[in-house]
Amino acid sequence: DFLCISLVNGFTELRYNLGDRTIILQSLQKVHANGSTWHSLNAGRVGNEGYLDLDGIKVTQKASPAMNALDTHTDFFVGGVSSLNLVNPMATENEPTGFTGCIREIVINNRELNLTVTDPKGGANIGDCDGTDCGYTVCKNNGTCQVENSGFSCSCPREWTGRTCEQSIYCSQNTCGSHALCIPQPSSFSYTCACTLGWTGKYCNNKIKFYIAKFVGNSYIKYTDPFYRKRNLQYSRLSLNFTTNQTEGLIAWMGKSEDEDNDFLAIGLVNGTLKVVVNLGERISVPLMHSKYFSCSDGRWHFITVVQNQTCIKVYLDEELILFEDIDPQRKYTALNYGGICYFGGFEIGRKVSTITTGLFQKEFFGKIKDVVLFQDSKKIQLMRAEGYNIHDGNSGN
Repeated sequence: DFLCISLVNGFTELRYNLGDRTIILQSLQKVHANGSTWHSLNAGRVGNEGYLDLDGIKVTQKASPAMNALDTHTDFFVGGVSSLNLVNPMATENEPTGFTGCIREIVINNRELNLTVTDPKGGANIGDCDGTDCGYTVCKNNGTCQVENSGFSCSCPREWTGRTCEQSIYCSQNTCGSHALCIPQPSSFSYTCACTLGWTGKYCNNKIKFYIAKFVGNSYIKYTDPFYRKRNLQYSRLSLNFTTNQTEGLIAWMGKSEDEDNDFLAIGLVNGTLKVVVNLGERISVPLMHSKYFSCSDGRWHFITVVQNQTCIKVYLDEELILFEDIDPQRKYTALNYGGICYFGGFEIGRKVSTITTGLFQKEFFGKIKDVVLFQDSKKIQLMRAEGYNIHDGNSGN
């Protein structure tokens, strides 16, 4: 398998192979090779459908329906390769040669690569392309950079300020405490303070302890499993207690949530109904729902356990088995490679639940969570020691 973007006779070309045949897409227009024009290129694939977009003009093509995954185990190369033996003969039209020119702002699966001296794993014969103090990302939030004798200056859009336009004008005079993040609220010409785990209050100055986590919207806990390397990922288990009076919300997500191919186990509510989704690979995910139980949004405590035994999924609600399904009788993938990351209630601030879960769940969780146990561990997760924001003490009240 491979995916390769190259320049061929003045056209940009995407070639990819998911296991059976090579798909070739070529841009409709030529690239201006004058050495001064920047081009925007978006290329990749969703499932078996490839796309190539050069400066807003897009072409698409599909591979065989049966092939949906790109199985590659090599490093990611930009501009050339360390050895020509690594290049599949079908990846380029002619003998592969290194790229001459400038490349910037590389984003893979929504994550930008830092093209610096220290960040890449290796490289050779690379120089600075811009040659000035401005570069291309010095001024944030669409600010304009001017080169000056003393370095550079940024001209900022109306709602941003700071040396590099990094600060919202609504947060420039904020009084959030040291354990807070200032969140601009342009609609009300104001801001709110998002509190780190263990702190609360309008300005996040009040220290708290909790055993029951209360989620109030724009809240999340991110837990890193210290025993991940020792786990048998063919037999996963997650159990917790929750209470809510909302009919929608993501309760838990076991998985890295970095790109579409990450394995995950998800628990949430849709229209008041419990929904469990498990993806063990190749996006083979079967949403499991149980319509009998509309009482999950009744403000009472409910106990849920999800057990994965290879491809067999069992779901217990209040200690009653409500779902039992084999999501892949072919046993193609049998392990939950979740990367040791568990999210509760939502994702990091600014990351929408509906986007990250590709519509499986619509919003973050409003309610309380306690007694979280991974696998067959004898101890509950200490939620206080995780990463998170906007978590309140849920110990008081029911």
